[in-house]
Amino acid sequence: MESLTLRASTAAAAAATASPLQQRRLPGRQRATYVRATASASAAGEPDLSVRVNGLQMPNPFVIGSGPPGTNYTVMKRAFDEGWGGVIAKTVSLDAEKVINVTPRYAKLRAEPNGAAMGRIIGWQNIELISDRPLETMLNEFKQLKKEYPDRILIGSIMEEYNKAAWHELIERVEESGVDALEINFSCPHGMPERKMGAAVGQDCDLLEEVCGWINEKATVPVWAKMTPNITDITQPARISLKSGCEGVSAINTIMSVMGINLKTLRPEPCVEGYSTPGGYSARAVHPIALAKVMQIARMMKEEFADGQSLSAIGGVETGNDAAEFILLGADTVQVCTGVMMHGYPLVKKLCAELQDFMREHNFSSIEEFRGASLPYFTTHTDLVHRQQEAIKQRKAIKKGLQSDKDWTGDGFVKETESMVSN
Repeated sequence: MESLTLRASTAAAAAATASPLQQRRLPGRQRATYVRATASASAAGEPDLSVRVNGLQMPNPFVIGSGPPGTNYTVMKRAFDEGWGGVIAKTVSLDAEKVINVTPRYAKLRAEPNGAAMGRIIGWQNIELISDRPLETMLNEFKQLKKEYPDRILIGSIMEEYNKAAWHELIERVEESGVDALEINFSCPHGMPERKMGAAVGQDCDLLEEVCGWINEKATVPVWAKMTPNITDITQPARISLKSGCEGVSAINTIMSVMGINLKTLRPEPCVEGYSTPGGYSARAVHPIALAKVMQIARMMKEEFADGQSLSAIGGVETGNDAAEFILLGADTVQVCTGVMMHGYPLVKKLCAELQDFMREHNFSSIEEFRGASLPYFTTHTDLVHRQQEAIKQRKAIKKGLQSDKDWTGDGFVKETESMVSN
């Protein structure tokens, strides 16, 4: 097994050769984390699930997505204890008093007719806002978590109004709590658009470029920009975020939706005092949409960027195979939020076991061996037509058999004859 001393020198060498921007964003504690990374899995000959993303070492690629599963110290501690690779806390802003949630704020879609109480949950809608807890309370809990879990990756999710000074203050205060990275919520589909927050920024590329500039001139840790799927071409905001200095992008946030109408009461769901509002759609049903968006971003990144920017995939992950699909498209990490709300924090053990089963089946020893392996097989419809036409020509040529009398052989005479029979 590789010695800790050798691994330490390797990590130091990697840090020394990083670009100035990468050096600026490399937290000191990360180097120690890298040295201790997942030696046990390698020693046992098991597929190694560890990943290193923007200088952050994680024991596996599974990250708690920003939302209720990362809303306070107790639940984030539980996530670390269960073995999640990282945790992204619920989004915070400077003034939590402006955040007022309602109840009920969730609705489910089942694979049964409208109103059926049984059946598998395939869709989940929420009209929940960002954290309504005081910022200072959240920051103190971040500090406590980093004190208790210094080698685990804690990412702060932040969102603020269209105000440079406010963004800078929020970044400084969150970084002081010891978080390892920041995820910028440019994608919440509901709540406070009038304050130019969430998707109101992510859907306006000019606004996005300006705000990304503010963020990256202040941040000293890696920054991920979280993308909204509620846009015609998701590669446009992803490209702008990366060009503006973000080290990575996350995709996708929830899809704007109306979950349904209760056919007994004739009121929309989730129903609050008889009324509702469109919200964010997640869970298994969004997985194919998320795959398409992640594929588009991954192709753009591969073609236009070569500086180690990362991609964190989100959308309907409930099994290890779901995660494998995202990684095959080029994702470095895989976030899970709704899946945890439905199945609990122990879900990570199932995800890791199933992902390792997939890796064994294909003789992959590490995540990096198959990351992006399926990406080259996407093309245009025009190219598909051309490829099929060429394949048909080749099959016809084989069916026709020999092309010239000189091709006959004595040993294969009967088969060669049969190859030219039409019935």
